[in-house]
Amino acid sequence: MGLPMNVVILAAGQGKRMHSALPKVLHPVAGQPMLGRVIETARRLVAGGSAGSPDAARIIIVHGHGGEQVRAALEAPDLHWVEQNPQRGTGHALQQAVPLLELAQPTLVLYGDVPLTRVETLQGLVAQAVGTLAVLTVTLADPRGYGRIVREAGRVKRIVEERDASQAERAITEVNTGILVAPTASLVRWLRDLRNDNAQGEYYLTDVIAMAVAEGLVVATCQPRDAWETAGVNSRAQLAELERIAQRVTADALLEQGVTLADPARFDVRGELVCGRDVSIDVNCVFEGVVRLADNVVVGAHCVLRNVQVGAGSRIEPFSHLDDAVVGEACRIGPYARLRPGTVLDRDVHVGNFVEVKASRVGAGSKANHLAYVGDSIVGARVNIGAGTITCNYDGVNKHRTVIEDDAFIGSDTQLVAPVRVGRGATIGAGTTLTRDAPPDQLTVSRARQTTIPGWKRPAKTPKKG
Repeated sequence: MGLPMNVVILAAGQGKRMHSALPKVLHPVAGQPMLGRVIETARRLVAGGSAGSPDAARIIIVHGHGGEQVRAALEAPDLHWVEQNPQRGTGHALQQAVPLLELAQPTLVLYGDVPLTRVETLQGLVAQAVGTLAVLTVTLADPRGYGRIVREAGRVKRIVEERDASQAERAITEVNTGILVAPTASLVRWLRDLRNDNAQGEYYLTDVIAMAVAEGLVVATCQPRDAWETAGVNSRAQLAELERIAQRVTADALLEQGVTLADPARFDVRGELVCGRDVSIDVNCVFEGVVRLADNVVVGAHCVLRNVQVGAGSRIEPFSHLDDAVVGEACRIGPYARLRPGTVLDRDVHVGNFVEVKASRVGAGSKANHLAYVGDSIVGARVNIGAGTITCNYDGVNKHRTVIEDDAFIGSDTQLVAPVRVGRGATIGAGTTLTRDAPPDQLTVSRARQTTIPGWKRPAKTPKKG
């Protein structure tokens, strides 16, 4: 069952240190914009509330810098958007969302540049916030740059930003992550009373902690399992650090499932990777979109697979690129093969080195082992496509289809000028340019007569003068 609540995601920051025209929250981690990852986490947390009911969850995004671009990238029916302009701190950002808050439900505050917080961590935080305010904190060996959690007799009294902290307060290692849950009616009242008499002249959301304490509330705290769950991104270096953390988390999960990774540190999933039993993946492979690898699939080094389904027992040899393709069982692809969108391979198909297949179906047991291009084609079963063969599918305006029926043999260096059909069991002689249909079970060849010219001399270079 989901958790009915307001979730406000603060995503208005400019991210000057990124030195980028792209809004900071749209920079990707593991193939997904940071803000997109936070939104997905919020959705998983609140899943179960029904739209339109008083108990429904509401996800509100406070945007600012590059707001139109951010909204265009992530717009969805379940999201509510509000702009912060000008930007005067986290408290001011949350004030912009107040008109959209459901007062009867608690409010969770997240950040669009903190992309790796686990749902389980937030569930634990929400559980601590019944009837009070709860803050997600973390203990760091080096707390520089963070607001410190100031306690008295073990109880949270306030949060002090580093710029405003005393020397003793700066020695505190328990820090504020910015993520909190609060009773909404109280939160709205506290936000109304915020002041900006601090070093930055901003309205700090953290000041609501002291307000809650002043009203007699015992502020609850919760810590994540791993400190990186609360790490934010303000620079390219921090983005790269979180990328490797995200990839290692994915790698560890796959290893736990029984997948063999030659080196978990040299492995990238930028989407979703679903693996069967006894899958083996070599180094420097990249998986994008949704990739499904069935039992006993082997992926060689330096491969890129995007939105691909690979059948059981198939091997993807090194340096192969597969994009929007379906590979059947017991196939062998590569090395250096390219499967482009619309490729469907049946069982036991071989696509060898420097072979490209696009928008084509290739039947069971067929082979194109080297140096071939098969585009916009239907290839039957047990077809052999020789080296240097190409389907000439484009006339400069339109694409045309080539059909090669079962058991055909296509000799090396053949050009199949579409639209054209090769009949069942036909043989096409090497060097043929096929412009008309080839009948089944016969040899078709088009080749200039071989001629030897007696006494012919190869041209020689004229010696340079001087």
